[in-house]
Amino acid sequence: MSITEAEARKVAHLARIAVADNALSALAAQLSDILQFMEQLNEVDVEGIEPMTGVEKMRLKRREDVVTDGSMQDRILKNAPDAREGFFAVPKVVE
Repeated sequence: MSITEAEARKVAHLARIAVADNALSALAAQLSDILQFMEQLNEVDVEGIEPMTGVEKMRLKRREDVVTDGSMQDRILKNAPDAREGFFAVPKVVE
């Protein structure tokens, strides 16, 4: 399938891309090359092949879902400009 300059202009307009008139022939050629490659991909026999998201079958490492306090309250609060009774202290903003 070959893309004409008029079709390339229309694609550029739809994509909101400013393309100079002298660059339309190059854009048309590039779009034609892309479509030609896609046609080559359609010729590949993929019958019986399952779709995959990666080349290796992997499972994410799982951990037990346990609620904890993080065991680092003191390390977190030492970064606070003002901490009281184990909490961040913030100035009152509503009266």
